[in-house]
Amino acid sequence: MEILEKIKKQLNNNPDVTQRQFFIGGKNVYLLFIKSTIDKTLLVHSVITPLLDYSGEINLDILSSSVLRAAEIEKIEEDEFVKKLLRSKVLLFVEGEQKALAIDMEFFPTRQPSEPPTSPTIQGPREGFTESIKTTIALMRKQLPSKHLVIKSFYVGEMSHTQVSMFYMDNLADKKTVKELEKRIKKINTDVVLDPHYLVEYIVNRPNSLFEQYGSSEKPDIVTAKLMEGRIAIAVDGSPIVITFPFILFEDIQNSNDYYTNSHYATFIRYVRAFGIIMATVIPGVYLSLRLYHYQVVPLKYILTISATTQNLPFTPFIEILFILILFQMLYEVSLRLPRYLGIATSIVGALVLGDTGVQAGLISPPGIIVIALSLIAVYTVPNQAPQLNIIRLVFLFLGGTLGLFGVVGGMIYFVNYLNSMNEFDTPNLAPYAPRVEGDLKDGLHKKPIPKMKKRPKSIKTKDNIRGLKDE
Repeated sequence: MEILEKIKKQLNNNPDVTQRQFFIGGKNVYLLFIKSTIDKTLLVHSVITPLLDYSGEINLDILSSSVLRAAEIEKIEEDEFVKKLLRSKVLLFVEGEQKALAIDMEFFPTRQPSEPPTSPTIQGPREGFTESIKTTIALMRKQLPSKHLVIKSFYVGEMSHTQVSMFYMDNLADKKTVKELEKRIKKINTDVVLDPHYLVEYIVNRPNSLFEQYGSSEKPDIVTAKLMEGRIAIAVDGSPIVITFPFILFEDIQNSNDYYTNSHYATFIRYVRAFGIIMATVIPGVYLSLRLYHYQVVPLKYILTISATTQNLPFTPFIEILFILILFQMLYEVSLRLPRYLGIATSIVGALVLGDTGVQAGLISPPGIIVIALSLIAVYTVPNQAPQLNIIRLVFLFLGGTLGLFGVVGGMIYFVNYLNSMNEFDTPNLAPYAPRVEGDLKDGLHKKPIPKMKKRPKSIKTKDNIRGLKDE
């Protein structure tokens, strides 16, 4: 058929574009498919065998309704032939007919759901999303077998035509937010989409902001909990990451383990994480400012200790701390990119050998190493915020080294004020503390037992604020 040659030419005559021809009921029947993206076993059992066993009158309608055993069959026009073929459909043509059948036979290699490396749990579910959007949808259906769960799919990317799916509960999610988010996704104009983070800068109001304006997770239980608070989730085919809107900064201080353990322990851990954020960002700057400008407020014993360990150093305190910070950051990057076991060995040996050798050689001081090490460790009490905290730490380091404690305090005021001004999708970024929302404080730094959280967060616009309503 001429149309088959035309399609092959449009696809650059790639070798995995395969054609099969049959003579059935006095007519030629053609199959066209990309063999690397379909299930060949299913093709044989559902399409080829029924065709070979059939000998009656033949046309597309008869084949679709009475012969083929595929679960999903669609009659399509010529302008959809290439598009459907590239989406892993098998095209069936009958001689003399202008249309074709698109038969779903998609098959891509994929891994089984397992515990995500970014969200390990001591207790609770260990299932994680995979790179297949179908698996993501199936896991969400498993968690939320509700008629109110809405799944909308779009195809984004002029070259990749990547499936992007949006999840929300139609009885909870704010209608205005849903429409606005859908509008922003449809307006995205780009060549390829490989991950939800490709979409973020098209969706958020402040794409150049240092701070995150979206939540992210690889676990169905976390995404389900967010949907039940009125949020909207977005998944992209090819990535296990699911992002959620609207976002509140406090989400990153919470953890799924908090809801699978004692509420008193969860409260304690949340305070530890909040303290970790302060330690990760401010401690190096405060240490530097005390050494340079405000040493009189430090107890005499500590001044003598620091003086004894730093008096022969060739570098200024600022250069020393900056050097240690860059050294540790380089070791971290090396440990990430080397093979796993070699990376672990390199990071441990590098930190011990370089740190100890640097001290022995009189290039760096023990207090400086301790301060930077504490700061680097504290960052990962809130791993989702690690990239931002690393940059903020550098800002406070410069402020403490140039303006002293006044610069550190001024920087803190600026960052808090900036975060308070962020209001993505009419949701205050620092809720429930700025503004103070009394009802939401039950799941703030102090976590109440789950039975006492009878209402959904007021910080997020929802249609229904009461938990536990029947799915009617």
